[in-house]
Amino acid sequence: MAVTEEILRRPPAREPAARTYPQALPIVPVRARGLTIEGADGRRYLDCLSGAGTLALGHNHPVVLEAIHKVLDSGAPLTVPDLTTPVEEAFVTELLRTLPAGLRDRARVRFCGPAPTDAVAAAHTLVRAATGGTEILGFAGSGCVIGADVTEAPDPQEACGTDRLTGLPDLTDRPLLYPQDYRCPFGVGGPHGAELAARWAEAALDGGGADAPSPAGMILEPVHDAGGVIPAPDTWMRRMRQITAARSIPLIVDESQTGVGRTGAFWAVEHSGVTPDVMILSKAIGGSLPLAVVVHRDDLLDPDEPASATGLFRGNQLAMAAGAATLAHVRQHRLAERAATLGYRLLGQLRELAGEFPCVGEVRGRGLMIGVELVDPAADSDRLPDEPGSGPAQGSGAAGLLLPHGPGRDVTRTTTGPYTARPPRPPAPRLATAVQRECLRRGLIVGAGGGHPSVVRLLPPLTISDEQADAVLDRLADALTAVARDHCGPHIPRPPHPPRPRRHRPDHPDDPAR
Repeated sequence: MAVTEEILRRPPAREPAARTYPQALPIVPVRARGLTIEGADGRRYLDCLSGAGTLALGHNHPVVLEAIHKVLDSGAPLTVPDLTTPVEEAFVTELLRTLPAGLRDRARVRFCGPAPTDAVAAAHTLVRAATGGTEILGFAGSGCVIGADVTEAPDPQEACGTDRLTGLPDLTDRPLLYPQDYRCPFGVGGPHGAELAARWAEAALDGGGADAPSPAGMILEPVHDAGGVIPAPDTWMRRMRQITAARSIPLIVDESQTGVGRTGAFWAVEHSGVTPDVMILSKAIGGSLPLAVVVHRDDLLDPDEPASATGLFRGNQLAMAAGAATLAHVRQHRLAERAATLGYRLLGQLRELAGEFPCVGEVRGRGLMIGVELVDPAADSDRLPDEPGSGPAQGSGAAGLLLPHGPGRDVTRTTTGPYTARPPRPPAPRLATAVQRECLRRGLIVGAGGGHPSVVRLLPPLTISDEQADAVLDRLADALTAVARDHCGPHIPRPPHPPRPRRHRPDHPDDPAR
C-alpha cells in the first residue's frame, strides 16, 4: 500500500491535470491477464474498460504474446516506415480477409500514425485530395470530426417549427445531428426521429444551392461513443449511405472503437449492410499496441499521384504482428457472434436492473459496447411527452411513440425494441462519477463519459466468460445501490441477485438468434 500511495502522489507534481484516468481510477497496475488487473497493493479488479476499447482479447492474451515474441526473437526491425515486410504482409492479408464484402475487393490500406486522430486526419486529407472539396461534415459532439468546421448546433425543435418533416431551415455550416431515442434532438425518438435526423442532413447538404461547393466527405460513427454510447439505427445508416452516394460525397465511417467484433459484427457497418468509401481503423486492430490505418476504395486517389506522408511510426512491426494475431483469433473463434449473444443478454439484464433505480435514465449499446446513463431522479423531465410535434400520446408502429408504463409510472418513450425508457431527465455527471468510484471499491473498472458526461461505459473484452459477466453485473448492482442510497434520497433495496437472463425475443432486430 505504501508503494501505491507513493506512486500516486507523484503525477500531480510532474504531469498536467488533463490526465483524467488516474484521477478517476487511482490504482497502480502491475500485472494483468484477460479480464483481470492486479494493482501494486495486491488488489484485483475486473477490467471493463479494456484500455478504452483497445483490448479485444483482454490483457496479455497468449496468441498476442506469442506473435510479439516471434518478432522479437527473429531479429526483425521493429519499425520500418512504409517498407514492405513479412509482418506487414501478414497483417494486411488478415485485415483484408475481414473487411465487409462490398469493400474488400476494392480496398487499399493506408498506414498512418498510430493514434485514431492520425487516421481521422489521414482520411480527411484523402477525401479532400480526391474530391477537391474542403469541408468535412461531422456530427455534433462526435469525437471523429478533427479538422472539420463544426459550429454550435441550433435547436432543431425551434428550427423546424411545427412541420417537422418538411419545414427544415437552411442548415449550411451547421453540424449534423445524430439520432437517438432517449435525448432525441427532435423530441420524438424511434424511426420517426431517425428519419428527421436524415432529413436534417439532407437539408444541410442541399441548403447552399446548386452553385455551392460540394463537401469533401461525411464522417460518422456506427455507435456515437463520445455522445454516450448511442448506437445508430440501421435504417438511418442506410439513409446516410443513400444520401451521400446520390451526391457523390465520400462516406467515412470511423470504426476505431466499434471494430474487431466489439458490437457483435466484425465491423459495425455490417449490421446495416452499408459499404463506406473510407473506414478508419484503430484501437483493437493493434492487438493492444498502437496502430491505425485508413482503408479506402481504390478509385479515391489517382494512382499516379504520390501519397502524402501521414505521420511517423507507420511501420510498427510489433503492433502489426499483435494485430494480425488478434484479427485472426476473433475471426476463427467467432468472437463477434459471441459478443452479439452475450451483449444482448447483458443489455437485457441491465435494463431489468435499471428498473429498480430511478437514477438510471437509459441503458443502451450494441454487443459488448454498453452505456448506462445516470440522471437526476428528482428533477423534472427535460421534455414533456405531450409537447407539440412529439407524436400522439399513444400508438404503435413506426412512429416511435409515447406509451403509458402502467399505474403510477411515468409516461415513457419507446422504440421498436422491447425496452421502454423513462422520459429524459437532466444528466447527472456526479452520479456517473460516483458509480464509477463505487465500482472501483468493489473491484470493477468501468469508464465514465458521454457528451454531458453522465454515462457509465462498459467495454469488456470479447473473451469475457458468462461467470465473469455475472460478477460484473453483481458489482455494478452493488455500486448502483450505494449511489442510490447516498445520493438519491430514500434507500432503494438492492435486488437479491442479478436478474436472470431474459429469453431471446426473435422479433427484436438486435437479437442474435434472429
